[in-house]
Amino acid sequence: MGTTLISFGYKEKLQALETVRSKHSVLSDSCKSGCKPSGSESLPRGIISGTTNLEMLSLRGSRLPLKRKGKTTQKSLFAIRVGVKQKELVNEIVSKFSSSDFVIMLFHYDGVVDEWRDMEWSGSALHVSAINQTKWWFAKRFLHPDIVSGYKFIFLWDEDLGVDHFHPARYLSIIENEGLEISQPALEISKSQAGHRITARWRKGDVHRWVEMMAPVFSRAAWHCVWHLLQNDLIHAWGLDMQLHYCAQGDWSKNVGVVDSEYLVHKGLPTLGGFHDEKSITESITGCVSTSRGT
Repeated sequence: MGTTLISFGYKEKLQALETVRSKHSVLSDSCKSGCKPSGSESLPRGIISGTTNLEMLSLRGSRLPLKRKGKTTQKSLFAIRVGVKQKELVNEIVSKFSSSDFVIMLFHYDGVVDEWRDMEWSGSALHVSAINQTKWWFAKRFLHPDIVSGYKFIFLWDEDLGVDHFHPARYLSIIENEGLEISQPALEISKSQAGHRITARWRKGDVHRWVEMMAPVFSRAAWHCVWHLLQNDLIHAWGLDMQLHYCAQGDWSKNVGVVDSEYLVHKGLPTLGGFHDEKSITESITGCVSTSRGT
């Protein structure tokens, strides 16, 4: 009887193994053409480009060189939602990033684009306009992973941030050394409006762990995951920070963090959303965060 049971179990394993082999064979057959993207099956091999980028091209068909000071650099993307009323503040922010190491993308939620032309960096920036939409609406529709796969990090920021104590190059150096897949600069909480207290700047050390949605920075791999996490009807993303650990590319307690040595001031200005005073801003954010934690 024992021999019969062992033999029966062995046959089941063989059948399961054969099923796996069969599925693998079908997959291999389907990939003989190079696993071409859907819709491109009829195209010859070697001419398919599965991804794109946001690089501008000259009319001669050449792109701007990726070299700076004799070194080849991999660019990052800095995207920010803006309104013309905060033009001076946005200029201060974007000027920090307007080097050859960053592609600049502005999400205009007020529909005003032409009034930015006098900014020195405006001509090389990408401008996307849609009335009364949040940065998450823009990001879901214009920052698909296949489009931004060429960028090392994706910065997705609000406009009401003070950057006097922030330096992009130093920030990138820290998050790379720390292995942070999802990060944000700390907030100088004594000068900032609203926000999670845990994002406040610590006086000692470079990094502590947590990220909210005010000024997040994602690695290429993390953004590929976060983009799928974003729902089409997402508005302010309150509570989304509680779910980012799914996209940490490993141990979230190590790969997600706040950079204390490079920090921001959240000015809490009444921009997109129609808030008219600091009290309403704080009450709205506190209430929604509490609700998201409860769910």
